Amino acid sequence: METHLVGRDARRGKVRDVFDLSDGRLLIVATDRISAFDWVLHTGVPDKGRVLAGISAFWFEHLGVPNHLISTEVGDAGIDLPPDVKAALAGRSMVVRKARVVPFECVVRGYLAGSGWKEYRASDTVCGERLPSGLIESDRLPAPIFTPATKAESGHDENVPFEAMAQAVGSSLAGRLRELSIGLYRKATAHAEQRGLLLADTKFEFGTDPEGEVLLIDEALTPDSSRYWPADRYRPGGPQPSYDKQYVRDWLETTGWDKASPPPALPDEVVARTREKYVQAYELLTGASFPWK
Repeated sequence: METHLVGRDARRGKVRDVFDLSDGRLLIVATDRISAFDWVLHTGVPDKGRVLAGISAFWFEHLGVPNHLISTEVGDAGIDLPPDVKAALAGRSMVVRKARVVPFECVVRGYLAGSGWKEYRASDTVCGERLPSGLIESDRLPAPIFTPATKAESGHDENVPFEAMAQAVGSSLAGRLRELSIGLYRKATAHAEQRGLLLADTKFEFGTDPEGEVLLIDEALTPDSSRYWPADRYRPGGPQPSYDKQYVRDWLETTGWDKASPPPALPDEVVARTREKYVQAYELLTGASFPWK
């Protein structure tokens, strides 16, 4: 649930603990924390971090674009760790290049779901981009659309028009990221469909290295950053079953929790079912058996 390394401070996100190795590299540890409704829950999901790190490593290699990943071996961080700590960090660690982060989520949507569906119902638009009338929830869009969002350290990211992103980072970089994001989404969609999954939407993060090269950073196409649906159960017209933490959200909705006070602990059954969903996503996407069963 939380990583502590002697003599090193961590920057903690909702899921990841990040350690500066002071040589142009970072050690990123994907924990088993899980968040819902803008709260990090007290209960973790065993091996969730290993699923996220493993899927990200798979996609970094499969996509074939410049990225920040150097190694998935914690020993390559070059720091002295006790054997029990090395074992705990195995499979959930990435040694990466530092990058100057572009302060926008690069979201690509291929289907009408989530906040996009909510906006479309009100205005026939998604992030201000007009779509054909008469679409229904979970419909496949005529073509993937790029809908950037501001990055939030806590709370919700906020969808913004492409023009706002272009004004903030420059039209050249914004255009490059839009083109790159849609291209990566198309490539990932083709692979996912071969594995029996529909990639409804995803968000990428990018940064630049000291020479100005654009790098794919953070995580890539995981169940935390993407909406995957089983293709054989796809039925437009309502929400779809998915390989993510929707099971946790659904359970929390039944508890009467007010979402303003600390959330209740997850029952063992909910934890087990959620872990099962994440592991299934790993095995379907990578084609490999999950090593920590």
